[in-house]
Amino acid sequence: MNLIGVKYFSNQGMKIPDKIEEEIEEMMDSEKLNDFSAVNDKIGIFEVREDLLDEYVYFFRKNFEEEFENFDSHDFVVAIDTANGATSVVAEKVFTALGIKHYIMNNTPTGVNINENCGSTHLDMLKKYVVENNCNLGIAYDGDGDRCLAIDEKGNEIDGDRLLAIISNYMKEKGTLKNNTVVATVMSNLGLKKYTENNGLNIVQTKVGDRYVLEEMLKNGYNIGGEQSGHIIFLDYNPTGDGILTSLMLIRVMLEKQKTASELASIIKMYPQTLVNAKVSSSKKDLYKEDKEIQAEIQKLEEEFSGNGRVLIRPSGTEPLIRVMIEGEDQKYIQEKAQNLAKLIEKKLG
Repeated sequence: MNLIGVKYFSNQGMKIPDKIEEEIEEMMDSEKLNDFSAVNDKIGIFEVREDLLDEYVYFFRKNFEEEFENFDSHDFVVAIDTANGATSVVAEKVFTALGIKHYIMNNTPTGVNINENCGSTHLDMLKKYVVENNCNLGIAYDGDGDRCLAIDEKGNEIDGDRLLAIISNYMKEKGTLKNNTVVATVMSNLGLKKYTENNGLNIVQTKVGDRYVLEEMLKNGYNIGGEQSGHIIFLDYNPTGDGILTSLMLIRVMLEKQKTASELASIIKMYPQTLVNAKVSSSKKDLYKEDKEIQAEIQKLEEEFSGNGRVLIRPSGTEPLIRVMIEGEDQKYIQEKAQNLAKLIEKKLG
């Protein structure tokens, strides 16, 4: 019996069987317990490999340095928020090596201040800084450095969907967009789908999660995909998201085209989104698909939107909730419709 079993007997107020008790005592008296204790060299090892930082910087120099040297970047300034996280040890090295003028902030990790009111999850500080210091661009990484969001020169957010539009359009012009396709998730804004339709591109949407985006890209040979959160994969470079890579892809487009971030972001029109949670019984989370009244209401809304809005229903994987997401052109209207639909779902499945 393992210790979980012992705890079970104890919690139930039951006496541990004599045989098991003898085995426990025998183990406690012997040195066998030491085999299961993580002490000294059994805890694990770590290495300080600062040489890998040099290799990482070289990766960006190899892929961007020659191009950036030919761009007019004399007046180009970027504000960088490293979220006191993983990129704090390397972002400044990369931007210095590439000759990009920059201010850096939230770059002093203490071990407990990662993402604390900073980085891609808290953009207000960066927005203010970009505007007050007349920066061309703001870049916000998340704590582990795989995501990137941007702030344009006016202080407006450029999320993952906008980044996908800007960079895929550039790749299309350069002839490097494989299969003319962008991969996104079902949670991406309707505006991204409209952008692809209006620009002769294809869009493939997966379940939520970068693992599903990567899976689709590998399966069908696509080379750009990502999420609204700013987790973007450029498969020609890496099989995972890299916030610094994403930011440099955006800067490349800005410098080559000599356009502002706000001009580039205007290629995509974003639709208002609203999300309402409906509390339901855990055993009934998937029954919305079979309920005629719920399905009729969803169909009615989609017909009403006529391509300029959509309804997305997603049961939570961990909570007794069904998430109702509606997009459309009028924020107040879709909020009302989402709340009404959520109430109907709660009434039928609660």
